[in-house]
Amino acid sequence: MRTTIEDLAEEADRLIRDRTWVVSPAERHIADKAAADLLAAIADPQNQQRLPAVRRLERLREAIEAIAAVAIALAHVHGRLAWFLGAAATALTPILHWRALPADDSSTFGAVAPSFQQYMDAEESVCQLQVALARIAVA
Repeated sequence: MRTTIEDLAEEADRLIRDRTWVVSPAERHIADKAAADLLAAIADPQNQQRLPAVRRLERLREAIEAIAAVAIALAHVHGRLAWFLGAAATALTPILHWRALPADDSSTFGAVAPSFQQYMDAEESVCQLQVALARIAVA
């Protein structure tokens, strides 16, 4: 997950730097809003680690919700920001298959309990994505 987000951020930086992607004012606004929403979801990654698993997973899902809301809003728009956000949402999809509660001997529909490292990876990925969107917002 982290590697995918890093790669997306690097590609966006390269495209902007090479002027292949000239970020429009509307894209800046959308990227800025998405970055703010991600920051609100996971403001302090170190504090995240102290939260109970249910709350930690809830905040990660809030981050996905923020990206999904932006991607849905962009559904009728075609372009690099829409592609970037779609790829970011796809990279974070494993979070949707995680569960924080015990299975209590019933079906979990394929949901799995993530490891501590998976939580950390996801939280760091969201933080990296927030930074990338913030850079796009000021490009």
